[in-house]
Amino acid sequence: MDQAPNGHAQPLKALMLCGHGSRDKAAMEEFGGLAEKLKARLPDWRTEHGYLEFAKPVIREGLDKLLGEGARDIMALPGMLFAAGHAKNDIPSVLNTYAAEHDLTIRYGRELGIDPKMIRAAGERIRECLKADGWREGEALHDTMLVVVGRGSSDPDANSNVSKVMRMLWEGLGFGWGETVYSGVTFPLVEPGLSHAARLGYKRIVVFPYFLFTGVLVRRIYDQTDVVAAGHPDIRFLKAPYLGAHDLVVETFVERLFEIIEGTNVMNCQMCKYREQVLGFETEVGLAQESHHHHVEGIGSSADCTLCQDVCTGACRSAAGHHHHGHGHSHAHDHHPGHGDSHAHDHQHGHGHDHDHGHTHHHHGGDSSPAHGNGHHDAHHHHGHHHHPYPHADHPLGPRSMR
Repeated sequence: MDQAPNGHAQPLKALMLCGHGSRDKAAMEEFGGLAEKLKARLPDWRTEHGYLEFAKPVIREGLDKLLGEGARDIMALPGMLFAAGHAKNDIPSVLNTYAAEHDLTIRYGRELGIDPKMIRAAGERIRECLKADGWREGEALHDTMLVVVGRGSSDPDANSNVSKVMRMLWEGLGFGWGETVYSGVTFPLVEPGLSHAARLGYKRIVVFPYFLFTGVLVRRIYDQTDVVAAGHPDIRFLKAPYLGAHDLVVETFVERLFEIIEGTNVMNCQMCKYREQVLGFETEVGLAQESHHHHVEGIGSSADCTLCQDVCTGACRSAAGHHHHGHGHSHAHDHHPGHGDSHAHDHQHGHGHDHDHGHTHHHHGGDSSPAHGNGHHDAHHHHGHHHHPYPHADHPLGPRSMR
């Protein structure tokens, strides 16, 4: 408890930042750096961070610290760009369980989402890339194409948000043309998407990963850009930096915190496949579900791995042989899913979902990202989990085309 001016104890102002987690040490160091910037920005708050899986500390360890300091009313934020299965279900499930076990209140905020500050941060990263190529502020970009790369999810609403970000950047900066591609789960993936883009006749193409942090996926995006560039020597492919802990990203997190306090932290569910009849996903409305991340909390983190240094190389996959499951994720880890919500949207602790279905866990391909951010490799376990299948898993420009 903090001390009030009148001498009476006042409630601790406690904030929990919840990330996905990654086996990639560099990605986790970047997420930790973001948490430190948030602490410095909010000196009156006790701020902790934790992860769903594949990294330490796990979310409940951060909550334990806040509880140990006397917190009884904790604000929690998903460290993710868009709301898909993790932000809508997995994190709220962890928070609800912890709150019930310890008889405290956890109030949950919304994802970063589409926000003018996030668009400006993205615009600055793209400008950095262009300036390194000789472009000067104010010069027309009519001869240049923009390709924005999203994480990719089995939630069409989250995927469509990436398209909106692309359009805002395309129109805001005045590019000649713009396209959206994805790093996994959905379509088009990076390599086929860039191959199509190369046919449009632009001599310079900027590839911008709309990701918070580094990791397997960002490196894969840059590698696939190089592959396509090698086949089109007449086109200059520029690799823009990802968002990182940009000051405007930090300010967006601060805004999400105060939305909780003001009671305006309403998640946009107008196009959510778990409660609306979204074209092509009608069978997923109201699906019961539960988070499975308790199976892998903290397991296989970069702190425990002796096979890689700072960068996850996937050596653990080879070491594990054939016994693995691959996660296809969303802003972080969206499992070909149907993370179906009952969606009562109780933002005290999340979404008030039912968690009662059994599983047989067979995932198909992909890696995940820390905060809607990036890159862990396959988890080497096989527990009973079956998710609603992604209806376009066999799309020729999607998951099956990944080499």
